[in-house]
Order: sequence, then structure tokens, then C-alpha cells
Amino acid sequence: MISPISGVSSIGAPHATAGAAATSAAGADFSQVLADVAASTVDTLRAGEAAAISGISGTASVQSVVEAVMSAEQALQTAIAVRDKLVSAYQEVSRMAI
Repeated sequence: MISPISGVSSIGAPHATAGAAATSAAGADFSQVLADVAASTVDTLRAGEAAAISGISGTASVQSVVEAVMSAEQALQTAIAVRDKLVSAYQEVSRMAI
């Protein structure tokens, strides 16, 4: 049976394990950045929805409603573009020959 790839990191000089630790630390930072961006996008979408409701009820100006909705639309389009790139990257990796 083939051993897991994680066993390969123990082979080589001590610099190899330090590099692996730095890579895993950077991976955690990247996931935190993605989580923060997703949370920010959700907050922007909620603000746009609240502004639209305020506009319907007549408590917000048209300009503030339009600004909030446009900001929410831009955040949603960015989230969709990031999702599409992640799916594309996953499909590329899954097609690679091992």
C-alpha cells in the first residue's frame, strides 16, 4: 500500500520541516483571510438589504439606498468570481495525473 504524502516531509534536512511549518502557517492565514472576506461580504449584503427596506418604508434617502445596494451588488459579484476561481482551481487539481 502507498504511504501518505505527509510522510515525505520528514525526509531531508531540517530546513524541509521548517518550510512545511511555514507553509501550514501561511495556509491558516489564507483561510482566515477568506473567512474575514466572507464575513465582510455578508455584512455588506445585510446592510444593502436593510437600506432597501428603509428605502421602501421611506426612512432612507434614495441616494443612500442606491449606494448601499450597489455596494452589496459589487460584493456579491466579487464573491461569485472568487467562488468560480476556487471551483476552477479545484477542477484543475482533480484532473492532474498522480
